[in-house]
Amino acid sequence: MKISVITVSYNSSKTIEDTLCCVRDQTYKDVEHLVVDGDSKDGTQEILKKYRNGLSALIIEPDYGIYDAMNKGIRSATGDVIGFLNADDSYVSDKVLEKVADAFANNETDSVYGDLCYVSAENTNEVLRFWKAGKCTEKGFLNGWMPPHPTFFVKRSVLEKYGVFDPTFRFAGDYELILRLLYKHNISTHYIPYCMVKMRIGGAGNKWMENRLIANLEDRLAWKKNNLKPKPYTTLLKPLRKMFQFVGMRKKAAFLS
Repeated sequence: MKISVITVSYNSSKTIEDTLCCVRDQTYKDVEHLVVDGDSKDGTQEILKKYRNGLSALIIEPDYGIYDAMNKGIRSATGDVIGFLNADDSYVSDKVLEKVADAFANNETDSVYGDLCYVSAENTNEVLRFWKAGKCTEKGFLNGWMPPHPTFFVKRSVLEKYGVFDPTFRFAGDYELILRLLYKHNISTHYIPYCMVKMRIGGAGNKWMENRLIANLEDRLAWKKNNLKPKPYTTLLKPLRKMFQFVGMRKKAAFLS
């Protein structure tokens, strides 16, 4: 089974090398890594060209947003399974894709997902939040649940059947896609109870609230576009669930072992 990992980057010179190396160093070798860069201006392109021989595809051109760029990666992918790793994220260990491949091989499933750690941008071994995804249920979606998108792997045939990202979304395109696949079309999925990805927490600063409000409106739009009816509290609970990700963070490195 070939796994396609798609990375979208833009002005990611501080972190992109970690992302490239963590995919390159995976013990599971039937992997293609595709990078779609939005014509970065900060030195990212030079780093990508340094690692060009290890990439299956490198697309450098302006795009219409992150989901448009992800769709470019999907169109170029040849793997049986597709996953996404952001340019400031990395896999927790070199065994992550091996666990993904084993999960597909040992379960009759269309998709898999796992847990995610939010880490300090300065020290990626310092865990600030832990996103324990848990099992996928219909009730969970109605209560604001979704799996961490960077841990979500899906068969390419499923995307060909049910569609790719809606590029009109700015922040909630991943939520809309997962809602469409897991909730509307009820594709099968398998939970891997393992922290798969480290995601750096950056300084969003004053823009966080503005972006969160836009994302909440887009969450509602995701249900509407799919002709689905959420509960009145569904999209309100989605951001509130993040509060529980801070519980038990005193042993900050425990989830990375």
